[in-house]
Amino acid sequence: MNKIKNMALAALAVCIAAGFTACSKDEKIVEKEVPVVQDNNWSRYQTLVTDNVKQNKKHDKAILLVAFGSTWEQAFNTFDTTIEAYKAAFPNYDIFLSYSSAICINRAAAGENGVTRNYYAPPFWLNAFADKDVQYSEIVVQSLQVIPGEEYTRVINYIKDFANNANGDLDDSYLANVTLKLGVPLLQDSMEDVPEVAKQLHALYSEKVKEGVVAFMGHGNPDSYDTYKANVRYYELEIALQEYSPHYFVGTVDMMDNFKTDVLERMQAAGITGGKVYCHPLMSIDGDHGHNDMAGDDDDNWDGTKFTANEEGEVEDTSWKMFFQHMGYECNDETMIEKGLLELPTIRQVWMNHTQDAINGEPLDYYHSKNPE
Repeated sequence: MNKIKNMALAALAVCIAAGFTACSKDEKIVEKEVPVVQDNNWSRYQTLVTDNVKQNKKHDKAILLVAFGSTWEQAFNTFDTTIEAYKAAFPNYDIFLSYSSAICINRAAAGENGVTRNYYAPPFWLNAFADKDVQYSEIVVQSLQVIPGEEYTRVINYIKDFANNANGDLDDSYLANVTLKLGVPLLQDSMEDVPEVAKQLHALYSEKVKEGVVAFMGHGNPDSYDTYKANVRYYELEIALQEYSPHYFVGTVDMMDNFKTDVLERMQAAGITGGKVYCHPLMSIDGDHGHNDMAGDDDDNWDGTKFTANEEGEVEDTSWKMFFQHMGYECNDETMIEKGLLELPTIRQVWMNHTQDAINGEPLDYYHSKNPE
């Protein structure tokens, strides 16, 4: 009896494993294919972005602006202004903006600084552009990075993965015919972009540099992430600016030998040991780095008489404002120029010129990287 009972239970188990399909001694067990329910963040985000594109599609061509991202309302407003400027300059294109930073995407959606915004990564937008109900004939991806460094490399790879149908879920016939183009970062070219940006920055701050130092704070990449050796653009920009005034300096928060301590050393070597120091973010937006690393009140490293630098020569836990203030300069809230580069129309125009150059140029050879020279 136990043997018969066990055999019955085993047969029942087989039927359950087969998804409750018909099961008899004369029939083979056939597993029923259970559809997979796509209930995850990726599919939800893709649906939201695709719906957005469908609702806002007005033209047959699109421009996707790709920024690293931010969680600050000032940055959100800057991106809004940038989108409107692009709509005015490129009336035959639909304009969209994405974040490449997952941290910024998640924290902006969570309302880290009191304002909630939903931004999504470039793959969602590119996939939406290829949706059967959309299928733009031309897609221009414009990098909003300042230098052609690590983040720009990610932009290139997004395009290459899209063009090569990395996930195998797009229409290959569409991908074979869509025109893809890429707009390069602000300081892509050392011979053209660097002098032009220096010219426009001096036009904006020529009066302030007569009063003292104007120090620009870029981001920079650590040596191990200095893709294409793009950090050199900061030195090149300082040299170009100093052709207008020796009181211009360009430092970074993350580039070896170009921290605020190195800027101070160059200032002192030039005989500038006091006076006003204006600080300005050399970033597309004035976000966390601008509000905190540059203009924050943090000076935990100051012991009342000196700072202690780390092994790389940087003074951590101290903003540019407090550092130069303790070093004897007139550096305070009034000398903080809290504007991102995209807030400056003449600088924003350089990015827009790159977009126009991309449109006028040949389609992107996406099998190869769009490397800077």
